[in-house]
Amino acid sequence: MLAACSTAPAGSEFNDPYEAHNREVHAGNKSLDTHVVRPVSQGYGTAVPEPVRKGVSNFAENLDLPRMVVNDLLQLKLEDAFVNSGRFLFNSTIGLAGIFDPASSIDLYARDTDFGETLHVWGVGEGAYLEVPVLGPSTERDLVGTVVDFAMNPTRVLATGDLSAANTAADIGAQVGDRYEYSDLVDEVLYESADSYAQARLLYLQNRRFELNAGEEPEYLDPYEDLYAE
Repeated sequence: MLAACSTAPAGSEFNDPYEAHNREVHAGNKSLDTHVVRPVSQGYGTAVPEPVRKGVSNFAENLDLPRMVVNDLLQLKLEDAFVNSGRFLFNSTIGLAGIFDPASSIDLYARDTDFGETLHVWGVGEGAYLEVPVLGPSTERDLVGTVVDFAMNPTRVLATGDLSAANTAADIGAQVGDRYEYSDLVDEVLYESADSYAQARLLYLQNRRFELNAGEEPEYLDPYEDLYAE
């Protein structure tokens, strides 16, 4: 799987050899959003008070912190591992299993990372761009990272019965809540762009490369700039 993380052909902005298939998946994801995700998120955002939505998101984020700590250690980022560990312990106790976020009040903010970033640190290339069913934009490297993150997250692996169900429910609630919170941006990309596939690909790769290069803007132009300007 790691060997599949190829590099983009010289002179190209995007390594998208599977574009035809990716566009088919994108159309399916867009239809799923139109008929299920978007209306459910609007109903959720309207019916559920903001403090409750925030608590669900906090709980889901807290469960993700142990896998971030594992990735911090794999990347030899010991300070980040210490901060994420402290945040997890503080919010899991004082914050009532992470429903509340007292750690932020003492400047213990999550230092987000994932196994895709770990692979990047280890020198694995980005690979081809992918649109994944349900999950959306990704790359070969990040898809591997997503699978490994899910498999190695201690809070997911060790959870059984009601706790496992609560984890799954919190994940879904957090994702639906995010769709509601960022509805303007998502709707603009999916329903107002001249080419929603190209726009989603551009935004994902720009943001991901920005994250992985410690805030340095990637040096490439938007090949669809003229199209969007029309």
